[in-house]
Amino acid sequence: MEEEKKIKKPRGVAHLIPGKCIACGARCQSDCPEDAIGMNEKGEPVINLDKCIGCRRCVRICPAQAIEIYFTPEEQKILATMAEKAPQEVEAGTGIKEYRGVWIFVEHTEGKPATVSWELLGEGAKLAKTLGVELCSLVIGDHVEHLCQESFAYGASKVYLIDAPVFHHYRTETYFRAICYLVEKYKPEILLIGATGMGRDLAGAVATKLKTGLTADCTGLDIDEKGYLLQTRPAFGGNIMATILTEKTRPQMSTVRPHVMALSKRDPSRTGTIVRESMDIKEEDLATRVVEVIEDATGTQCIDLAGAEIIVSGGRGMCGSENFALLQELADELGGVVACSRAAVEAGWMPPERQVGQTGKTVRPKIYFACGISGAIQHLVGMQSSDVIIAINQDRKAPIFEVATYGIVGDVFQVVPALISNIRELRSRKVGK
Repeated sequence: MEEEKKIKKPRGVAHLIPGKCIACGARCQSDCPEDAIGMNEKGEPVINLDKCIGCRRCVRICPAQAIEIYFTPEEQKILATMAEKAPQEVEAGTGIKEYRGVWIFVEHTEGKPATVSWELLGEGAKLAKTLGVELCSLVIGDHVEHLCQESFAYGASKVYLIDAPVFHHYRTETYFRAICYLVEKYKPEILLIGATGMGRDLAGAVATKLKTGLTADCTGLDIDEKGYLLQTRPAFGGNIMATILTEKTRPQMSTVRPHVMALSKRDPSRTGTIVRESMDIKEEDLATRVVEVIEDATGTQCIDLAGAEIIVSGGRGMCGSENFALLQELADELGGVVACSRAAVEAGWMPPERQVGQTGKTVRPKIYFACGISGAIQHLVGMQSSDVIIAINQDRKAPIFEVATYGIVGDVFQVVPALISNIRELRSRKVGK
């Protein structure tokens, strides 16, 4: 079938409302970008319709509201047609009230849950309390009912469960169809998903199908006075923090990176309600099937950076790849791992899988050493939630000191060896006793 030709939305033209102009001094004329407004002897605007592009700047600047946008009858028909075909929006104060509850998607791989799901349940509990609604989790898979009890342990009061062999392996088609079915049936107002490889793939498909907004890689979530979800994330390459709202569609959807939110305390005594649902999805009707699952390579070069409790990280101030051996020495003494900033990766000193920051890993260790790292916001968003941050830098005005728990102004090649020496001395004293 031939695709319908896209109709361009009419912009209209500016029109002077008779009797309302107060001759304010040609504000509309000075603000017109197309030089489409002249002035008559009374100081009233004369609009050249051939030049007007309907930008509405004159409408906004007029102190007397004497200018409006005019649409011809033909343009009004086009607007009416486009309104009928537009995605249905939830109008504030009416249809929005049908959507209640905070949902967390529980990500897992063959029944093994991703920690980010429990982190999101902790954050979701705060949002649900502010809104005065129920905190629920969403579990999809094969033989995954044990994840329901885990959801209760981390704070959910209700779990929506779809358990069938067709969901044994993650596939976009099966999972997004299941989520959309549940969302359309039960109408949650907020849906949170981990910003993992699976989560990013799934969230985009769900938001597209439901015709709702999605804010990716959020670092902060809150509720405003009107009950909207405030979704904060880095923007423009991490140079500013943007707060985004989804005002007219539901659910409000966000993805959140692992280790950005604090993991709430697990209480195995908690209980809740399981809502069991099913979907008629046949394997033969699906476009894809999983042939084999190959695990990531493991070995001495493979480290769990996101799960490390102590991280020693180096940046441009390390001056070369050979100097990262010094950081490895400190990490070995503390039982930690070595990471780096983007500058170190771009210089070829460290591999990309060791990078912390907006375009690398998000970490939340107990102790984070920032050695020779200036503290660009792109790096800070990946590590600023660490329990203790120890910064070592020669520049006392470096931004890293603004988030540091302890700051050492000095040469990293003198400070780090001194730390290693002191740690060894303390350990030897302890052994001697």
